[in-house]
Amino acid sequence: MNIGKEYLKTVTQRFVEAKVTAEKAIEQLTDSELFWSPNEDSNSIAIIIKHMSGNMVSRWTDFLTTDGEKPYRNRDDEFAGDLTTKEQVMERWKLGWETFFTALNNLKEEHLLQTITIRNERHSVIEAIERQMYHYSYHIGQIIYIAKYLKSSDWQTLTIPRKK
Repeated sequence: MNIGKEYLKTVTQRFVEAKVTAEKAIEQLTDSELFWSPNEDSNSIAIIIKHMSGNMVSRWTDFLTTDGEKPYRNRDDEFAGDLTTKEQVMERWKLGWETFFTALNNLKEEHLLQTITIRNERHSVIEAIERQMYHYSYHIGQIIYIAKYLKSSDWQTLTIPRKK
């Protein structure tokens, strides 16, 4: 078995599953629910998506050759609520994931131990992938939790229903 190829295949599948699961939660929401937050210090799903996309574009553009924190990235702006429609939010979601999957799908086994930088910190490509797995899963969990809270008894489960 080719361990590097198997790793890339497996991790790609997990990212796809995480993305699809989040999309199933997002599909259940109205436009206003997408922009809801419990208070001014908390993020709406729209803000979480905007942040994730900003991170993906910064980290995965020219992934192997430039620092993952691009000079053009304004992280603080990712937390500003300037998106106003579900279409805008989903365009941002699509851009982030397309950027990410393009880079991930272009990786080869020989890249996995190569050193890249994120915020001037050195990481192997494997470390960078795992760092993003943690980060994206963290935010997808937030998206699902907020969506489930908002939908309450109208929530359509994303996995195996209880008692089944």
